[in-house]
Amino acid sequence: MTLTPNLLRQAYAQGIFPMGDDAHGGIHWYAPDPRGILPLDAFHVPHNLARRVARQPFRVTTDTAFPDVIRACADRSRTWITAPIIDAYTALHEQGAAHSVECWTDDDTLAGGLYGVALGGAFFGESMFFRVSNASKVALVHLVQQLRAGGFALLDVQYSNAHLEQFGVVDIPRTDYMQRLAHALTIDATWWPKAASAIAADVRHT
Repeated sequence: MTLTPNLLRQAYAQGIFPMGDDAHGGIHWYAPDPRGILPLDAFHVPHNLARRVARQPFRVTTDTAFPDVIRACADRSRTWITAPIIDAYTALHEQGAAHSVECWTDDDTLAGGLYGVALGGAFFGESMFFRVSNASKVALVHLVQQLRAGGFALLDVQYSNAHLEQFGVVDIPRTDYMQRLAHALTIDATWWPKAASAIAADVRHT
């Protein structure tokens, strides 16, 4: 089965996502139960991280370096972000449904970031990376603030883990997830409506 942008759209709308198999090749499909989400109305920013975001240590952008971000996320000893995954999500990005968030240093070095898929009012986070301490966390905080501002209703992170616990990740039953997803898909949300400097100000006053 060839992984295409249209197939990705259909899968995400049904609560399913792919992962590549870098050991044996091929694509495997997943629909976890329970499902990890980050509630947008209860997203927790640790105090030290909030202060860091407010100081604007990085220049934060979106969709300026999607291929670089997804390849950086794949740069590890074992990865599910295989060549077919990279090609399909890059094509989806070119169609406007996959997005990246980038953090840059003062000398325009890519310090960290994340990528995922947006459909309606749902954002499906796929992976994140950092080369400079806290860069991926700063990218996540900016993402959440932008999703809130744009009217999104769901931030899917697939699986909960220790790293996401500090932000308030919760596991919910698949039946609950599918109800939330169905609602989110009816929303005409706006991607990235605010300037990065405004996000820093928002975090400063939380």
